[in-house]
Amino acid sequence: MGGMQAVTSWQPDKSELPADETRWVEKAQGGDRQAFEQLYRSHRDRIYALCWRMCGGDTALAEDMLQEAFVRAWNKLNLFRGDSRFGTWLHRLSVNVVLSDRRIRIKRLQREQVLSEGIERTLQSDRDVSAGLARDLEMAISQLPERARTVLVLYDIEGYKHNEIAELTGMAVGSSKAQLHRARKLVRKVLNDE
Repeated sequence: MGGMQAVTSWQPDKSELPADETRWVEKAQGGDRQAFEQLYRSHRDRIYALCWRMCGGDTALAEDMLQEAFVRAWNKLNLFRGDSRFGTWLHRLSVNVVLSDRRIRIKRLQREQVLSEGIERTLQSDRDVSAGLARDLEMAISQLPERARTVLVLYDIEGYKHNEIAELTGMAVGSSKAQLHRARKLVRKVLNDE
């Protein structure tokens, strides 16, 4: 073959794994919880640091993800075939745990946001809000002194100009402006007090 070698897939030699870790993995796969505890102690800090970084420094969430990663590792330990180091397998599994949790939280937040907006629209639809405000505004206008109420209704609701209001009511243009200012101030006070 003149210097060309066949490419083969690399398989780790059991001797490359720390002897204790290899023994702990084998025992843990057999159901030995103390052996799994040794694996936990051996990898906890590195997996926590990974989770903490992936969770944006959220300590509580990182703790939850650390625990979830090790629970999942215990439940899937029979799937570890030794093709890589246990720490590499655990690292990959932990990344998947955090990413899966993130996807679930994002979906939940989106669902809650849509649901919340839907409920809010149902409870306080535009019509309901407008109807309530219209009733409050009508009540506030009805409580105004007569001249102030007349100017407010003619100017703000009906669209008359001050000179037209003055002509219709027999008051000066300046008085119409003053009554409008007074009416708006009183309406705001009534609406703010409620």
